[in-house]
Amino acid sequence: MRQRIAFGLIMGVITTGIISFTLISVNIGFVEKFLSIWLRSWAMSYTVVIPCILLIGPKVQALVNTTFPEKAMVEEE
Repeated sequence: MRQRIAFGLIMGVITTGIISFTLISVNIGFVEKFLSIWLRSWAMSYTVVIPCILLIGPKVQALVNTTFPEKAMVEEE
Protein backbone atom coordinates (compact mmCIF):
# COMPACT_ATOMS: atom_id res chain seq x y z
CA MET A 1 0.00 0.00 0.00
CA ARG A 2 2.84 2.42 0.80
CA GLN A 3 4.34 1.73 -2.62
CA ARG A 4 1.06 2.63 -4.36
CA ILE A 5 0.81 5.87 -2.43
CA ALA A 6 4.45 6.75 -3.11
CA PHE A 7 3.98 5.90 -6.79
CA GLY A 8 0.87 8.10 -6.98
CA LEU A 9 2.61 11.02 -5.29
CA ILE A 10 5.69 10.83 -7.51
CA MET A 11 3.72 10.30 -10.73
CA GLY A 12 1.45 13.16 -9.73
CA VAL A 13 4.39 15.55 -9.33
CA ILE A 14 5.92 14.55 -12.65
CA THR A 15 2.78 14.48 -14.79
CA THR A 16 1.13 17.59 -13.38
CA GLY A 17 4.43 19.47 -13.64
CA ILE A 18 4.91 18.57 -17.29
CA ILE A 19 1.30 19.12 -18.32
CA SER A 20 0.84 22.40 -16.44
CA PHE A 21 4.15 23.77 -17.77
CA THR A 22 3.20 22.84 -21.34
CA LEU A 23 -0.32 24.25 -21.17
CA ILE A 24 0.70 27.49 -19.46
CA SER A 25 3.55 28.08 -21.92
CA VAL A 26 1.30 27.38 -24.93
CA ASN A 27 -1.65 29.43 -23.68
CA ILE A 28 0.06 32.52 -22.28
CA GLY A 29 3.69 32.18 -23.33
CA PHE A 30 6.70 33.03 -21.22
CA VAL A 31 5.37 36.23 -19.71
CA GLU A 32 6.86 38.15 -16.79
CA LYS A 33 4.92 36.24 -14.09
CA PHE A 34 5.17 32.87 -15.84
CA LEU A 35 6.88 31.13 -12.92
CA SER A 36 4.33 32.17 -10.31
CA ILE A 37 1.40 31.38 -12.64
CA TRP A 38 2.88 27.98 -13.46
CA LEU A 39 3.63 27.07 -9.84
CA ARG A 40 0.11 28.05 -8.75
CA SER A 41 -1.40 26.03 -11.60
CA TRP A 42 0.88 23.10 -10.77
CA ALA A 43 -0.14 23.14 -7.11
CA MET A 44 -3.83 23.27 -7.97
CA SER A 45 -3.58 20.43 -10.47
CA TYR A 46 -1.55 18.33 -8.03
CA THR A 47 -4.20 18.65 -5.34
CA VAL A 48 -6.83 17.45 -7.82
CA VAL A 49 -4.79 14.64 -9.37
CA ILE A 50 -3.53 12.90 -6.22
CA PRO A 51 -6.97 11.94 -4.89
CA CYS A 52 -7.94 10.87 -8.42
CA ILE A 53 -4.88 8.64 -8.73
CA LEU A 54 -5.45 7.11 -5.30
CA LEU A 55 -9.21 6.62 -5.74
CA ILE A 56 -9.52 5.82 -9.44
CA GLY A 57 -6.16 4.07 -9.87
CA PRO A 58 -7.20 0.76 -8.25
CA LYS A 59 -10.35 0.62 -10.41
CA VAL A 60 -8.31 1.21 -13.56
CA GLN A 61 -5.81 -1.45 -12.45
CA ALA A 62 -8.66 -3.92 -11.92
CA LEU A 63 -10.03 -3.11 -15.38
CA VAL A 64 -6.60 -3.65 -16.95
CA ASN A 65 -6.15 -6.92 -15.05
CA THR A 66 -9.55 -8.12 -16.28
CA THR A 67 -8.93 -7.01 -19.84
CA PHE A 68 -5.41 -8.41 -20.01
CA PRO A 69 -5.13 -11.41 -17.68
CA GLU A 70 -1.61 -12.23 -16.53
CA LYS A 71 -1.80 -15.68 -18.13
CA ALA A 72 -2.24 -14.09 -21.57
CA MET A 73 0.77 -11.87 -20.97
CA VAL A 74 2.95 -14.85 -20.04
CA GLU A 75 1.91 -16.72 -23.21
CA GLU A 76 2.91 -13.76 -25.39
CA GLU A 77 6.39 -13.51 -23.90
